Amino acid sequence: MKASIAIQIEPNQQNEREGVRIVDEVIDYIRSTGLHYYVGPSETSIEGDDLHQLIDILEHCMEVAAKAGSEKVSGYVKLVYKPNGAVLTIDEKVTKHHQ
Repeated sequence: MKASIAIQIEPNQQNEREGVRIVDEVIDYIRSTGLHYYVGPSETSIEGDDLHQLIDILEHCMEVAAKAGSEKVSGYVKLVYKPNGAVLTIDEKVTKHHQ
């Protein structure tokens, strides 16, 4: 795995439950990509070999939130890319904390 991205999507909603519903739709989209992902309390991490695919996923996350009803969407991103090697996997980073 050469790249990972952590995405935090914040829909501009006054009703928190509506915001959660929109984020759930974004997570459903991420699940549909078939890539390995991990949902945390503030962001979702996704890993893959194709940097462009991860950036496309980010763009689609923003679009999914907008189509789900958010008039304005804020996205916060952390991106790691190592073209000639492998980055640490999600499992390598978090498994020890969930046993």
